Amino acid sequence: MPLLLVTNDDGVHAPGLAALADALGELGEVWVVAPEREQSACGHALTLHRPLRTHQWDERRFAVNGTPSDCVNLGVLGFLPERPVLIASGINHGSNLGDDVTYSGTVSAAMEGTLLGVPSIAVSLMEGGDVAEAARVARQIAMRVLVEGLAPKTLLNVNVPAGPVRGIRLTRLGHRVYSEKIVEQTDPRGRTHYWIGAGPPEWEALEGTDMGAVHEGYVAVTPLHMDLTNHRALAVMADWQSALNAGARRPASARLAAAPAPAPPAKGKTRKAPRR
Repeated sequence: MPLLLVTNDDGVHAPGLAALADALGELGEVWVVAPEREQSACGHALTLHRPLRTHQWDERRFAVNGTPSDCVNLGVLGFLPERPVLIASGINHGSNLGDDVTYSGTVSAAMEGTLLGVPSIAVSLMEGGDVAEAARVARQIAMRVLVEGLAPKTLLNVNVPAGPVRGIRLTRLGHRVYSEKIVEQTDPRGRTHYWIGAGPPEWEALEGTDMGAVHEGYVAVTPLHMDLTNHRALAVMADWQSALNAGARRPASARLAAAPAPAPPAKGKTRKAPRR
C-alpha cells in the first residue's frame, strides 16, 4: 500500500488530525508525524538550533518537539520506512484563507512537502464546522490528487465551511485586511504590553476567492504555487536593469561627485551648541 504522511499544527492529540488520519486510511498506510504541542501561526519555521526528538504514541503515530515543517522534513527525508506519496496537513481548527496562508503552520507543512517533491494538501475547517464532513472532503480531494497528481511546485489549500457543504469550488486567494491590529494594554504593575491580531477582519472583492466560496457554503480548493516571482512585474521592470547597472558600475568617486550637494543652512537659524 502507498504510504501517506499526515501532520498538522494543532498538535498530535488534536481531533482534526485523528479524523484526517482515519479518513485517509482507506487510501494507503497512514503515518502520523505531528508536533507534540500546538504550533498555530508558526509559519514555515524550521528548527535548526537544537536537535529534534520524537515520542511514539502508537505503531504509526509520533510526536515531534518541533514545527509542522520539521515533521514533514523528518517524514520525507528518512524517518519513515519509505518516502510518502502524499502529505496531508490538518484538519486545522479554524480557517486558513487569503493572506493568512503566509502565517499558517498547517499550510506551511504542505509547502514544505511541495518543496521536497511530494504532492501535498492542507485542510482547514471554519469555526463550528463538522470535522467528520471535513475529513470526508479531504479524502475525496486526496483521492483525486493520487490519481491525477499536481502541477510542479503546487499545493492545494482546502477550506471547509461551517454549515452544510453545497459543493466544491476552485478559487484564488482573497485579500484579508485587519483593523486595529495592535491593542495596547497595561498590566497590574503598570507595564505596557501589546496584543497582535485583534480587531475584526475585512475582505476585499469576494467574487472567485476562497473566502467568497466558504461564505456561500462551498469548499474552497485553492492551488498555491511556490514560485513567488511576480512575472508581470519582472517584464514591466525590464528597463530598470540597464539603469541600475550603469549606476553600479561607476566608481565610488564618480558616484560621490554626481550626488547633489547638501543645501546651505537657512540664514538667521544657526543652531547653538548644546550646554554640557
